Amino acid sequence: MRSVVTLLVLGACAAPEPTPGDADTTGAAPPTSESSSSTLDPAVESSGETSPPRACNGHAALCDRPLDALTIATTHNSAASTAAGFTAFNANQRRDLRDQLDDGVRGMMLDVTLFEDETWLCHGPCGLGKVRHIDALGVIGDFLAARPDEVLFIIYEDSAPTEAIAADWAAAGLESLLYVHDGAAWPTLAEMIDVGTRVVVTAENGAPPPAWLHHAWDLIWDTPYTFHDPAEFSCEPNRGTPGSGLLLVNHWISTDADLPDADAAAASNAHDALLERAEACADAWDHPVNLLAVDFYDEGDLFAVVDAMNGV
Repeated sequence: MRSVVTLLVLGACAAPEPTPGDADTTGAAPPTSESSSSTLDPAVESSGETSPPRACNGHAALCDRPLDALTIATTHNSAASTAAGFTAFNANQRRDLRDQLDDGVRGMMLDVTLFEDETWLCHGPCGLGKVRHIDALGVIGDFLAARPDEVLFIIYEDSAPTEAIAADWAAAGLESLLYVHDGAAWPTLAEMIDVGTRVVVTAENGAPPPAWLHHAWDLIWDTPYTFHDPAEFSCEPNRGTPGSGLLLVNHWISTDADLPDADAAAASNAHDALLERAEACADAWDHPVNLLAVDFYDEGDLFAVVDAMNGV
């Protein structure tokens, strides 16, 4: 859940010593050792270009934004993808965790359970699909190592013991990346990145200790999550304390049997439909939608709507 500085060494041939009577035909003063030296990188000096501004979660404008003042693209049951071997019966996504991160997903909802004495990410019976929890953490760790200006948010639907979840983070060597919220104002993305704590972990059932494994409903309140028709979408409060912490909007359609409905994703995730719901919930609570969670994120316009909500 790390940057390379290139040093260019330029060699220069010494100019011949001027002979008496030589004239400077350019009218310019001969260079001095002070005027010929430069603190600029030679590539920058020759091109006249400057380095681009720092981008946090993909945008410079988000670096100075506190976590509770921005919207994060989030996937529901993130690990349960057909790419990872889950069946169409219980898959909520098509692309696997690495593809989701590469595409711009920065919030993940993960079902973690004990199966055969190991921690796995499942959705329903693990026989219908599973991802080893420690392997998922490896994917997250590799991504964060390659992308040092990214911040992630994780919500566990946890039936596995807190101790087992924490042991996997320790075994993955990622504990130093984990943020601890002390109840004060939320930090900006840049502040989280600068101190290296770039992953917020919450659990629906678990609670501290360890301090970094927050009880989700101490930090978040959410909307209902079971809808069978877009007309049913609601911004009513569900879990957590309304108005306290971060707002999670659950935005997906389930079948009448409460299974993932891939056929409904294109319409429910379409730009206007998704933006209208997000704006309605933000207005209803006078609070930004902080986590906008969908099924089958590759359908529709999740990232465009998140950018619109963030004003970038």
